[in-house]
Amino acid sequence: MKTVQTLIIASLVTTVGLIPLPSMAQIKDNQVNALVKALKQAAPPNRPNDGMYSAWQVLPNIIPSWTKQCVGKELTPEQFEKDAKAAEKTVSCIVKRELNSQYQTTKNEMKSVQGVACWWMTGKYQGCDQDPSKTYVQRVLSAYKP
Repeated sequence: MKTVQTLIIASLVTTVGLIPLPSMAQIKDNQVNALVKALKQAAPPNRPNDGMYSAWQVLPNIIPSWTKQCVGKELTPEQFEKDAKAAEKTVSCIVKRELNSQYQTTKNEMKSVQGVACWWMTGKYQGCDQDPSKTYVQRVLSAYKP
């Protein structure tokens, strides 16, 4: 009888342990893809010699480390600009990391998207309540359709 009770308790503990907890929830690929697309749509037009690279308007100093982390090799800003697939893979990788991080903090999808949009523009997750960052974040939120 004691063995049966032990097995039941062990089964119950194992089953409960397999249920994902809300704090452990992860952002889904469709949410990452939607935010990557929204960031691209909200970005200012890519102009020659504007100091930013790709359709996502990435600053040049972050490109080597992001590409090393996300595509396995450092790219120069010029290589990043010319390789649309590497740029998208890199942006998706970074957005996934940041969106997951924000979701763990906020537990709210739209607040997380807003925080990442603000971070993308300013390097900070909050404080985008004045133009031009406010307008940019609003454009991202409007374009975000998971």
